[in-house]
Amino acid sequence: MALKPLKDRIVAVVEKPLEKTKSGILLGEAKEKPAYAVVESVGKDVKDVKKGDRIVYKEYSTTEIKLDDKDYIILKEEDVLATL
Repeated sequence: MALKPLKDRIVAVVEKPLEKTKSGILLGEAKEKPAYAVVESVGKDVKDVKKGDRIVYKEYSTTEIKLDDKDYIILKEEDVLATL
């Protein structure tokens, strides 16, 4: 099932936090939830973000949905802080 965003909304897939660092150190359960995701689809009024972009977003301004074992977020374009 695909989510189709309306107007200025963006649907993105939340990226999982790292399990270990680049140097091999395992991270515990108290790790912070990342505030970045990969854009899955965009509404017709979105101007600056496109499908496939990695975005940094305001963590507390999203709607979270879980479909087919994937964590999605829906947010407004104005809540995207940057692209990576």
